[in-house]
Amino acid sequence: MRFFCLICLLLTSVFGFSQVPDQEELSDHREVAKDTINKKEFSIRNKIDTDTLIKVNDLYYREDQFYLNLTYNLLQDRDHGISQNAFSAGFNVGFLRDVPLNKNRNVAVALGVGYSFSNYRTNMYIAKVDGDIQYSIAEDFDKSKMSLHYLEVPIEFRWRTSTPKNIKFWRIYTGFKVSFLTYSRSKVTGNFATQTVTNNPDIQKVRYGMYLAVGHGNLNFYACYSLSPLFDNAYIDGKPIELTSLNLGLIFYLL
Repeated sequence: MRFFCLICLLLTSVFGFSQVPDQEELSDHREVAKDTINKKEFSIRNKIDTDTLIKVNDLYYREDQFYLNLTYNLLQDRDHGISQNAFSAGFNVGFLRDVPLNKNRNVAVALGVGYSFSNYRTNMYIAKVDGDIQYSIAEDFDKSKMSLHYLEVPIEFRWRTSTPKNIKFWRIYTGFKVSFLTYSRSKVTGNFATQTVTNNPDIQKVRYGMYLAVGHGNLNFYACYSLSPLFDNAYIDGKPIELTSLNLGLIFYLL
């Protein structure tokens, strides 16, 4: 939790900058002075570097191309006595290419790539016995956790009230993402031999999910519901494990 708080504090300070000024702020300023000899007023035109003007007055700006979210992961469709017994956290980080669809650039689509980490703390006992993965409910255990690492490809539709001038705008982003499992690890400790299983073949290799991000300025709420179960071929007492996940948290955007 201290790590998450530190991340939030750093992001808030980084995201607190203002964007480029609007056209009124870029207009040429004139200073009025008097000729002490002819007693006539004349104007002195401030010189503005053309290249600087073009860079600052960016009418083709893009928004929210880098993202980071912090989530609490809730397991859904729990059965067989499966429960969560500790805080299950996760985070996502990545890049989205913002593609505005209208002249005001407040309606857009975005396609990107990212990395996702999810940690689930449950009472499941996952062990490898004679080359087979076996599942049951753990008893007299200390910790049971499963860590999943994914490469993600999100695509989303965006609506916002942004302008080239600032980042204090409302946003509603909704999207769909495909997640490719790159590494998994489960570990159970207790009054028995520690069981560790890496790259469990029973975990879904490809998962799909729908997500929503809503907020204003730096404060944006995030929710993602998985359309695919965590396991592809896992059973407890002959019945399939059909766990899915609901991830709730905060998302931060940059540039």
